[in-house]
Amino acid sequence: MPITSSHREYWRRNLRMTAALFAVWFAVTFGVGWFARDLAFDFFGWPFSFYMAAQGAQVVYVLIIGFYAHYMNRLDRTFDVYEREDER
Repeated sequence: MPITSSHREYWRRNLRMTAALFAVWFAVTFGVGWFARDLAFDFFGWPFSFYMAAQGAQVVYVLIIGFYAHYMNRLDRTFDVYEREDER
């Protein structure tokens, strides 16, 4: 089966969103660690940099996963490649 322009557009959008979310992941994972010395204040009795690394980053990771799942479900429906209920 030849690759159509619709297939190319679907994968282009998928890869663009994946790259954007990877950039967010990279910024959260390494950006906070890199600038941790600048975040030198206490937050609920813990250093803020520790709080961001231990708690805040995990929240962002879950949000990234949720957003990607929502985006891909919508993209699948737009390009009519989603799994229909009667096909399961």
